[in-house]
Amino acid sequence: MPSPLNPLLDRLSLPMDVVGRVLLGLYFVLPGVMKVVGFAGTLAYMQQHGVPFALPLLYLTIPLQIGGGLALIAGWQTRTAAFLLAGLTLLICIFMHDFWNHYEGGSQQHELQNFIKNLGIFAGLLLLAARRPGQQA
Repeated sequence: MPSPLNPLLDRLSLPMDVVGRVLLGLYFVLPGVMKVVGFAGTLAYMQQHGVPFALPLLYLTIPLQIGGGLALIAGWQTRTAAFLLAGLTLLICIFMHDFWNHYEGGSQQHELQNFIKNLGIFAGLLLLAARRPGQQA
């Protein structure tokens, strides 16, 4: 039996799609810009967490976050951008929010919270990447 909400959800499908892509895109664009502004601090944080090849990865992460986020916002190459950002999010989750390690001045509870949040964002990006062109949720 179809849900009585289906007609409403059908009408709201496009606006929800746009709002969802814009918010996901901003989630990457803003931190990408902050990495430029706080480059040295971000690099130190990555090194503290033992990220291998931290400097080249930071140089790669910035355009991926900003460019991928803008692609999501614009709806351009959405599946590819979502897939690449999903991979980046998973790597950030594992290397940067490694709650199973303890760092001086760090909070394992905060890292666990960010780890779980990023898993949710990873899942949303996978759903977005799995859609066929023109298909809405």
